[in-house]
Amino acid sequence: MPATERDEKQPRVMPAVPMRELLASCAAAAAISTPPRLPDPGTTGHRRAA
Repeated sequence: MPATERDEKQPRVMPAVPMRELLASCAAAAAISTPPRLPDPGTTGHRRAA
């Protein structure tokens, strides 16, 4: 049984991604997908003076 042209193609090789870009994209995705934290119920949102 002859192989089809699709079966004979080599798999695509993806270009290497620098670790710096990979880590930056992960950090950006985490920042976007993490909902903002609600303030504690006992605080007014301002810092106390020490």
